[in-house]
Amino acid sequence: MTIRESAEDYLEAMLMMRERHGYIRSVDVSEQLGVTKPSVSYAVKRLRENGYLLMDADGRITLTDRGEAIAQRIYERHRVLTEYLIEIGVPEEKAREDACKIEHDICDETFSAIRALVKKRV
Repeated sequence: MTIRESAEDYLEAMLMMRERHGYIRSVDVSEQLGVTKPSVSYAVKRLRENGYLLMDADGRITLTDRGEAIAQRIYERHRVLTEYLIEIGVPEEKAREDACKIEHDICDETFSAIRALVKKRV
């Protein structure tokens, strides 16, 4: 399941939009990620062509099972890493920013260890 970091960011943002609003629209993804609408259109086209999402006639986006799996994986990493960074004293806003950078590069073994540590404290 190899996918580029930017595609992971788009899928994660789409998942967050769906959780927040119950639906996904390109304009909301654009606002969430701070990118232009043409950038979102290009990304959506590529993600659709690669089987990560579907778009209906009204422009609403639905994640496929493949897209959902990647989005959930990245979103979990983001939440756990943010929580961990806050626990060790990083201010919340900086923790969120840094978690977004780390979530793509950290190996599964290291992430599992951090997740286990965070769960122990809950």
